[in-house]
Amino acid sequence: MTANTVFSIVNPVAMIMWLLMILTPNWKVTRFLMDRKIIPVLLSCVYAIYIIISMRSGGLDFSTLESVMELFTKENAVLAGWVHYLAFDLLVGMWILDQNRKLEIHHLIIVPCLIGTFMLGPIGFLLFIIIRRLFNKQS
Repeated sequence: MTANTVFSIVNPVAMIMWLLMILTPNWKVTRFLMDRKIIPVLLSCVYAIYIIISMRSGGLDFSTLESVMELFTKENAVLAGWVHYLAFDLLVGMWILDQNRKLEIHHLIIVPCLIGTFMLGPIGFLLFIIIRRLFNKQS
């Protein structure tokens, strides 16, 4: 399977999970997938495969910005990096929803955090931390 084919599979899989988390966070299917971390586990398996392929074809050097930039010119390393983002951003989104089960902040307030995490990773996480802090002060 080519890297392009894998890319065209992992993106929609992650997108479906994001849509479930944003639109139907309490649906039993969404909860099942979240509680077992099924999609992040599958993405982690893909990541493991492509990071091993990348290591076998020359190693991975993260010691300088230049060497990291060089890594991102190699198809398998770029795919591994992208899948890494997909898996970890999903885990952060799942964590946000899990935290909110305890906080009980209205889901519409949490949606921008989820979208922010999906699109901009740490910014969505930061937004959730700010919102959580604001709502904890009100309690």
